[in-house]
Amino acid sequence: MIIQESELFKGLSPEIIDEISRNMIEEFYGKGSFVFKESHLAEHFYILEEGEVRLSVGEKGRITHLISNPGETFGWSSLVGRDTYTASAECIAPSKVIKIEKERLNKVFENHPASGLAFFRGLSAIIGERLVNSYVAILSAYQGEGPPSYG
Repeated sequence: MIIQESELFKGLSPEIIDEISRNMIEEFYGKGSFVFKESHLAEHFYILEEGEVRLSVGEKGRITHLISNPGETFGWSSLVGRDTYTASAECIAPSKVIKIEKERLNKVFENHPASGLAFFRGLSAIIGERLVNSYVAILSAYQGEGPPSYG
């Protein structure tokens, strides 16, 4: 089961994994399809089962991140207090994803607070890693020129 391969769910008991699994929906998307678009209501959280999904921010998708490893998670805007997604998720290859409704996942963690704490600690680590990677990408784009001046 893909949820067991996801770094985010490591350390959760088999009972919690089973409870979360009962709330999962498997979906298939063709190349060029969008799982969700930036500014749409953030109601679901996703786990990549197979394929490749590009996350992009902005009208021209200038900031991107590739989701390509089975078990990688995305759409976590839905879990961190945002009403809408901050990026668009476009399949750049045929993809199979697992969708979990945020309200159902939150309900599991309300009933099992220790598991919720472990999950959200893992989520914050993933967000932090992606943020650091974004900083590195931005800095490498300005290598030799220095960062832009706004003043």
